[in-house]
Amino acid sequence: MKKIRGALLKMQSELNDPVDYFLNIGAGKVYMNNLLGKEISITYLGEIHCIRCGRETRKSFHQGYCYPCYQTAPQTDDCILKPEMCRAQEGISRDMEWSKNNCLQDHIVYLANSSGLKVGVTRLSQVPTRWIDQGASYALKIAQASNRYTAGLIEVNLKKHFADRTNWRNMLANKIDLNINLLEQKQKAKEVVKKELLDYFTDDNEILEINYPVTVYPEKVKSISFEKEQEVKGKLTGIKGQYLYFDESVVFNVRRHNGYEVEFVY
Repeated sequence: MKKIRGALLKMQSELNDPVDYFLNIGAGKVYMNNLLGKEISITYLGEIHCIRCGRETRKSFHQGYCYPCYQTAPQTDDCILKPEMCRAQEGISRDMEWSKNNCLQDHIVYLANSSGLKVGVTRLSQVPTRWIDQGASYALKIAQASNRYTAGLIEVNLKKHFADRTNWRNMLANKIDLNINLLEQKQKAKEVVKKELLDYFTDDNEILEINYPVTVYPEKVKSISFEKEQEVKGKLTGIKGQYLYFDESVVFNVRRHNGYEVEFVY
Protein backbone atom coordinates (compact mmCIF):
# COMPACT_ATOMS: atom_id res chain seq x y z
CA MET A 1 0.00 0.00 0.00
CA LYS A 2 1.17 3.54 -0.78
CA LYS A 3 0.37 6.70 1.17
CA ILE A 4 0.35 10.37 0.20
CA ARG A 5 -0.38 13.30 2.52
CA GLY A 6 -1.19 16.84 1.50
CA ALA A 7 -3.89 19.26 0.38
CA LEU A 8 -6.51 17.73 -1.88
CA LEU A 9 -7.10 19.53 -5.19
CA LYS A 10 -9.53 18.96 -8.06
CA MET A 11 -8.70 16.11 -10.37
CA GLN A 12 -6.96 16.79 -13.65
CA SER A 13 -8.43 15.13 -16.69
CA GLU A 14 -7.34 14.32 -20.22
CA LEU A 15 -9.77 13.53 -23.00
CA ASN A 16 -9.39 9.91 -24.02
CA ASP A 17 -11.70 6.94 -24.38
CA PRO A 18 -12.38 6.75 -21.50
CA VAL A 19 -11.26 9.99 -19.84
CA ASP A 20 -7.93 9.79 -17.98
CA TYR A 21 -8.01 11.13 -14.41
CA PHE A 22 -5.21 12.27 -12.09
CA LEU A 23 -5.70 12.96 -8.39
CA ASN A 24 -3.61 15.84 -7.00
CA ILE A 25 -2.60 15.73 -3.33
CA GLY A 26 0.02 18.27 -2.33
CA ALA A 27 2.95 17.78 -4.70
CA GLY A 28 1.84 14.24 -5.55
CA LYS A 29 -0.20 13.07 -8.52
CA VAL A 30 -1.86 9.67 -8.89
CA TYR A 31 -3.22 8.17 -12.11
CA MET A 32 -6.65 7.08 -10.90
CA ASN A 33 -7.74 4.87 -13.81
CA ASN A 34 -5.22 2.26 -12.68
CA LEU A 35 -6.96 2.05 -9.30
CA LEU A 36 -10.37 0.97 -10.64
CA GLY A 37 -11.47 -2.18 -8.85
CA LYS A 38 -8.97 -1.61 -6.02
CA GLU A 39 -9.43 -0.59 -2.38
CA ILE A 40 -8.53 3.03 -1.60
CA SER A 41 -9.13 5.41 1.30
CA ILE A 42 -9.08 9.20 1.75
CA THR A 43 -8.87 10.37 5.35
CA TYR A 44 -9.45 13.98 6.42
CA LEU A 45 -6.68 15.14 8.76
CA GLY A 46 -8.62 18.01 10.32
CA GLU A 47 -7.17 21.05 8.53
CA ILE A 48 -8.30 23.12 5.55
CA HIS A 49 -5.95 25.50 3.75
CA CYS A 50 -6.98 28.17 1.24
CA ILE A 51 -5.96 27.16 -2.27
CA ARG A 52 -5.06 30.78 -3.04
CA CYS A 53 -3.14 32.14 -0.03
CA GLY A 54 -2.47 28.94 1.90
CA ARG A 55 -3.78 30.16 5.26
CA GLU A 56 -5.66 27.73 7.48
CA THR A 57 -9.43 28.24 7.52
CA ARG A 58 -12.17 26.66 9.57
CA LYS A 59 -14.52 26.65 6.58
CA SER A 60 -13.99 26.47 2.84
CA PHE A 61 -15.76 28.98 0.59
CA HIS A 62 -16.38 28.65 -3.15
CA GLN A 63 -14.65 25.24 -3.29
CA GLY A 64 -11.37 26.01 -1.62
CA TYR A 65 -10.98 29.62 -0.47
CA CYS A 66 -10.71 31.26 2.96
CA TYR A 67 -13.24 34.03 3.61
CA PRO A 68 -10.88 36.98 2.92
CA CYS A 69 -9.90 35.46 -0.44
CA TYR A 70 -13.53 34.65 -1.18
CA GLN A 71 -14.26 38.36 -0.71
CA THR A 72 -11.36 39.66 -2.81
CA ALA A 73 -10.09 37.03 -5.29
CA PRO A 74 -11.02 37.41 -8.98
CA GLN A 75 -11.62 33.64 -9.07
CA THR A 76 -14.62 34.10 -6.75
CA ASP A 77 -16.12 37.26 -8.24
CA ASP A 78 -19.81 37.31 -9.17
CA CYS A 79 -19.10 36.80 -12.85
CA ILE A 80 -17.67 33.32 -12.26
CA LEU A 81 -21.21 32.05 -11.65
CA LYS A 82 -22.96 34.78 -13.64
CA PRO A 83 -20.86 35.71 -16.72
CA GLU A 84 -23.29 38.46 -17.68
CA MET A 85 -22.12 40.38 -14.56
CA CYS A 86 -18.51 40.57 -15.77
CA ARG A 87 -17.19 44.15 -16.09
CA ALA A 88 -13.63 43.44 -17.17
CA GLN A 89 -14.46 44.73 -20.66
CA GLU A 90 -15.08 48.10 -18.94
CA GLY A 91 -11.74 47.91 -17.14
CA ILE A 92 -13.38 46.97 -13.82
CA SER A 93 -12.10 43.90 -12.02
CA ARG A 94 -10.78 42.67 -8.68
CA ASP A 95 -7.55 41.93 -10.55
CA MET A 96 -7.34 43.34 -14.06
CA GLU A 97 -4.27 41.31 -14.99
CA TRP A 98 -6.09 38.11 -14.07
CA SER A 99 -9.15 39.22 -16.02
CA LYS A 100 -7.06 39.90 -19.12
CA ASN A 101 -5.95 36.27 -19.07
CA ASN A 102 -9.33 34.84 -18.15
CA CYS A 103 -12.36 37.09 -18.75
CA LEU A 104 -11.03 38.96 -21.79
CA GLN A 105 -10.35 35.78 -23.74
CA ASP A 106 -12.55 33.93 -26.19
CA HIS A 107 -15.52 32.24 -24.52
CA ILE A 108 -18.02 29.79 -25.93
CA VAL A 109 -21.66 29.16 -25.26
CA TYR A 110 -22.46 25.46 -25.46
CA LEU A 111 -25.20 22.89 -25.20
CA ALA A 112 -24.48 19.73 -23.25
CA ASN A 113 -26.29 16.55 -22.31
CA SER A 114 -25.32 15.19 -18.91
CA SER A 115 -28.58 14.61 -17.05
CA GLY A 116 -30.59 16.37 -19.72
CA LEU A 117 -30.11 19.36 -22.00
CA LYS A 118 -28.39 22.42 -20.55
CA VAL A 119 -26.77 25.63 -21.80
CA GLY A 120 -23.51 26.93 -20.39
CA VAL A 121 -20.52 29.24 -20.83
CA THR A 122 -16.83 28.53 -20.54
CA ARG A 123 -13.51 29.93 -21.70
CA LEU A 124 -12.51 28.43 -25.05
CA SER A 125 -9.24 27.18 -23.56
CA GLN A 126 -11.28 25.21 -20.99
CA VAL A 127 -12.78 22.95 -23.67
CA PRO A 128 -13.20 20.02 -23.09
CA THR A 129 -12.11 20.23 -19.41
CA ARG A 130 -15.25 22.12 -18.38
CA TRP A 131 -17.49 19.54 -20.02
CA ILE A 132 -15.63 16.67 -18.36
CA ASP A 133 -15.83 18.36 -14.95
CA GLN A 134 -19.59 18.63 -15.37
CA GLY A 135 -19.93 14.99 -16.37
CA ALA A 136 -21.34 15.77 -19.81
CA SER A 137 -21.82 12.81 -22.13
CA TYR A 138 -22.28 14.96 -25.24
CA ALA A 139 -21.44 18.61 -25.87
CA LEU A 140 -21.60 21.08 -28.75
CA LYS A 141 -20.28 24.63 -29.17
CA ILE A 142 -23.02 26.92 -30.41
CA ALA A 143 -21.60 30.45 -30.13
CA GLN A 144 -18.27 32.19 -29.53
CA ALA A 145 -17.49 35.67 -28.21
CA SER A 146 -14.31 37.59 -27.44
CA ASN A 147 -15.06 38.03 -23.74
CA ARG A 148 -16.96 36.50 -20.84
CA TYR A 149 -19.58 39.25 -20.63
CA THR A 150 -20.84 38.86 -24.19
CA ALA A 151 -20.99 35.07 -23.89
CA GLY A 152 -22.95 35.60 -20.69
CA LEU A 153 -25.48 37.79 -22.48
CA ILE A 154 -26.09 35.00 -25.00
CA GLU A 155 -26.47 32.43 -22.22
CA VAL A 156 -28.93 34.60 -20.28
CA ASN A 157 -30.99 35.04 -23.42
CA LEU A 158 -31.06 31.29 -24.03
CA LYS A 159 -31.83 30.42 -20.39
CA LYS A 160 -35.39 31.50 -21.12
CA HIS A 161 -35.64 28.40 -23.29
CA PHE A 162 -32.98 25.99 -21.97
CA ALA A 163 -32.04 24.77 -18.49
CA ASP A 164 -28.67 25.88 -17.11
CA ARG A 165 -28.21 23.33 -14.33
CA THR A 166 -27.25 19.66 -14.15
CA ASN A 167 -29.14 17.14 -12.04
CA TRP A 168 -26.02 15.69 -10.43
CA ARG A 169 -27.78 12.56 -9.17
CA ASN A 170 -29.05 11.65 -12.63
CA MET A 171 -25.68 12.51 -14.14
CA LEU A 172 -23.90 10.15 -11.75
CA ALA A 173 -26.46 7.40 -12.37
CA ASN A 174 -25.95 7.98 -16.13
CA LYS A 175 -29.65 8.71 -16.56
CA ILE A 176 -29.44 10.80 -19.70
CA ASP A 177 -31.97 11.40 -22.44
CA LEU A 178 -30.47 9.79 -25.54
CA ASN A 179 -33.25 11.25 -27.69
CA ILE A 180 -31.80 14.76 -27.37
CA ASN A 181 -30.39 15.90 -30.71
CA LEU A 182 -27.87 18.68 -30.02
CA LEU A 183 -27.84 19.88 -33.64
CA GLU A 184 -31.61 20.28 -33.59
CA GLN A 185 -31.35 22.13 -30.29
CA LYS A 186 -28.68 24.43 -31.73
CA GLN A 187 -31.08 25.29 -34.55
CA LYS A 188 -33.76 26.00 -31.95
CA ALA A 189 -31.33 28.28 -30.12
CA LYS A 190 -30.77 30.22 -33.34
CA GLU A 191 -34.51 30.65 -33.73
CA VAL A 192 -35.16 31.94 -30.21
CA VAL A 193 -32.07 34.06 -29.51
CA LYS A 194 -32.17 37.81 -30.03
CA LYS A 195 -31.32 38.67 -33.62
CA GLU A 196 -28.42 40.92 -32.60
CA LEU A 197 -26.73 37.89 -31.01
CA LEU A 198 -26.98 35.61 -34.05
CA ASP A 199 -23.64 36.77 -35.46
CA TYR A 200 -21.87 35.03 -32.57
CA PHE A 201 -23.19 31.60 -33.53
CA THR A 202 -20.61 29.24 -34.99
CA ASP A 203 -20.64 26.91 -37.97
CA ASP A 204 -18.85 24.28 -35.88
CA ASN A 205 -21.32 21.39 -35.62
CA GLU A 206 -19.00 18.78 -34.15
CA ILE A 207 -20.63 16.95 -31.26
CA LEU A 208 -18.12 15.66 -28.72
CA GLU A 209 -18.98 12.36 -27.05
CA ILE A 210 -17.28 11.78 -23.69
CA ASN A 211 -16.92 8.36 -22.07
CA TYR A 212 -15.94 7.92 -18.43
CA PRO A 213 -14.08 5.15 -16.56
CA VAL A 214 -17.08 3.73 -14.69
CA THR A 215 -17.46 -0.04 -14.35
CA VAL A 216 -21.15 -0.08 -13.38
CA TYR A 217 -23.48 2.88 -12.95
CA PRO A 218 -25.58 2.67 -9.78
CA GLU A 219 -29.36 3.14 -9.85
CA LYS A 220 -29.09 5.67 -7.01
CA VAL A 221 -26.14 7.42 -5.43
CA LYS A 222 -25.30 8.42 -1.88
CA SER A 223 -22.99 11.42 -1.54
CA ILE A 224 -20.44 11.45 1.28
CA SER A 225 -18.40 14.44 2.50
CA PHE A 226 -15.90 15.26 5.22
CA GLU A 227 -18.56 17.35 6.96
CA LYS A 228 -20.19 14.06 7.97
CA GLU A 229 -17.44 11.45 7.73
CA GLN A 230 -13.70 11.67 8.44
CA GLU A 231 -12.86 8.90 5.99
CA VAL A 232 -14.15 7.68 2.66
CA LYS A 233 -12.98 4.23 1.69
CA GLY A 234 -13.88 1.19 -0.36
CA LYS A 235 -13.41 -0.28 -3.80
CA LEU A 236 -13.10 2.39 -6.49
CA THR A 237 -15.74 1.56 -9.10
CA GLY A 238 -15.69 4.64 -11.32
CA ILE A 239 -14.82 8.29 -11.96
CA LYS A 240 -17.06 10.88 -13.61
CA GLY A 241 -17.04 14.66 -13.50
CA GLN A 242 -15.16 15.39 -10.27
CA TYR A 243 -16.69 12.42 -8.46
CA LEU A 244 -15.18 9.16 -7.29
CA TYR A 245 -17.54 6.15 -7.14
CA PHE A 246 -17.19 3.56 -4.40
CA ASP A 247 -18.98 0.28 -3.86
CA GLU A 248 -22.43 0.46 -2.28
CA SER A 249 -23.25 3.44 -4.57
CA VAL A 250 -21.24 5.95 -2.50
CA VAL A 251 -19.85 8.99 -4.37
CA PHE A 252 -17.30 11.58 -3.24
CA ASN A 253 -16.93 15.03 -4.81
CA VAL A 254 -13.20 15.76 -4.96
CA ARG A 255 -13.49 19.38 -6.08
CA ARG A 256 -15.81 20.25 -3.20
CA HIS A 257 -12.91 19.38 -0.87
CA ASN A 258 -10.23 21.58 -2.44
CA GLY A 259 -7.68 22.49 0.23
CA TYR A 260 -8.60 19.77 2.72
CA GLU A 261 -5.53 18.10 4.23
CA VAL A 262 -5.86 14.35 3.67
CA GLU A 263 -4.03 11.07 3.68
CA PHE A 264 -4.61 9.01 0.55
CA VAL A 265 -3.92 5.29 0.78
CA TYR A 266 -3.94 3.12 -2.34
